[in-house]
Amino acid sequence: MGYYDDHSPANQQQKNRRRFVMPTIVGVVLGAVLVLLALPALVQTDILPYDITPNEEQMAENGSNTPGATKQPVQLDVSSQITKVVEEVSPAVVGVVNLQSQANFWEQGGDTEQAGAGSGVIYKKEDGTAYVVTNYHVIEGANEIEVVLSDGTKKTAQLVGGDVFTDLAVLKMSDENVKQVAKFGSTDKLQVGEPAIAIGNPLGLRFAGSVTKGIISGKQRAIPQDFNGDGQKDWQAEVIQTDAAINPGNSGGALINIDGQVIGINSMKIAQSSVEGIGFAIPIDTVKPIIEEIEQYGQVNRAFIGIEAYGLSQVPISERENTLNLPDEVEGGLYIRSITRLSPADKAGLQPLDVITTIDGEPVETIIDLRKYLYEEKDPGDKLEITYYRDGEQNTVTVTLGSQE
Repeated sequence: MGYYDDHSPANQQQKNRRRFVMPTIVGVVLGAVLVLLALPALVQTDILPYDITPNEEQMAENGSNTPGATKQPVQLDVSSQITKVVEEVSPAVVGVVNLQSQANFWEQGGDTEQAGAGSGVIYKKEDGTAYVVTNYHVIEGANEIEVVLSDGTKKTAQLVGGDVFTDLAVLKMSDENVKQVAKFGSTDKLQVGEPAIAIGNPLGLRFAGSVTKGIISGKQRAIPQDFNGDGQKDWQAEVIQTDAAINPGNSGGALINIDGQVIGINSMKIAQSSVEGIGFAIPIDTVKPIIEEIEQYGQVNRAFIGIEAYGLSQVPISERENTLNLPDEVEGGLYIRSITRLSPADKAGLQPLDVITTIDGEPVETIIDLRKYLYEEKDPGDKLEITYYRDGEQNTVTVTLGSQE
């Protein structure tokens, strides 16, 4: 019967070989790692004759046949549709400086100083005259107006006219040095999400010609406006919303589409807050008829009724019952606080404390409702049928509208 001898010479040799194999493998690996780590230092000290210069074949493959040739910088074409559009439109965007006289007790005239600065867009050249559209609030109260072209040239401009409700104004000046006129597009087919580029002078002329890019965030946004600071909303502007940055000084600048067409006039006045990513522009389809009328008449001719009125919702319930004597079924309307003497309302027999409930059969509850209807649906000389309550009694009167001066 055989048995296994663990102490035989053959078995002992196998054990000795296994004992040395593992340390050998570990030593080889560690040595390779050390060589790789030390190789750069050895090459730099010339201990090893290691030539890292590429041979001719390698240089040929890399596109160079000259040993030691200087590397050429990579040329990138960064031009795009946006850069081309900006280059084309920027010369038509100008700075607009509002200069006002500073009263001096000892002098009759006084000095003229900059009261504010904004932007504008050159939109027409005709018979030696260039026309600029800007925001009304940019030039409001100005004694003098200065336009700064994109090349830094300063020109004196005259105010053709302005309109507080749309926040638009038209200036005119000599067309000398005017190299570019902006092209108007249309907002009729404007789509939410399409690119939008704003060009203007944020924070004044120091950053003239600044460009920001975004998208159209919304169309026909309704933004209430308070013109006289009495806390009551006087108007409701319908504007384009964009996330292209629009800051103070951008007012009156251009909002353009990817084709280089002006689709809106930027208005920081409408934004009124420092919320990031929300800017507003007056749609160009609103702008075009307004500036045409300003060019022709120096103002926008709107239907005029001649009343100061407030929504019935602002009147306490006790006053509705005791002062206005309104029946319970009247829940909304517009009560008249005062009437302009010899105005259409005065001539038609309307009185303070009358409560208007409908105009041409349409319900009316705020002064914005009334103005929107008058300014968008009526012209001076048109008839307006008004239903109103006086001392609890319902009445109807027809007013012949006048023209707003």
